[in-house]
Amino acid sequence: MNWNPSDRDRVVATGDAVACEFGSGLALLHLKSNVYYSLNGVGAFVWEQIQEPRSMLDIRNAVLARYSVDAERCKADVEGLLKGLTEAGLARLDHEELV
Repeated sequence: MNWNPSDRDRVVATGDAVACEFGSGLALLHLKSNVYYSLNGVGAFVWEQIQEPRSMLDIRNAVLARYSVDAERCKADVEGLLKGLTEAGLARLDHEELV
């Protein structure tokens, strides 16, 4: 899969997982593969953000507003997490169509 999202591309959870609190983060069970995934506190926050379709920029801005993190590090970490969630079938990236 080619992973090169723009700021306007939207990400949304697929609905193929159930989540429960696990320590300071979340445990996700992918219902189609029966594989568990673990998210730390920041990952859990991102997971909350993508329960509704959100742009890459909106997700990063929400993380920056909540946590003390460098903008470039935030971009790399958030995109890495979302790429992993997408590859696992837990999230979907929708490219914005240019009109």
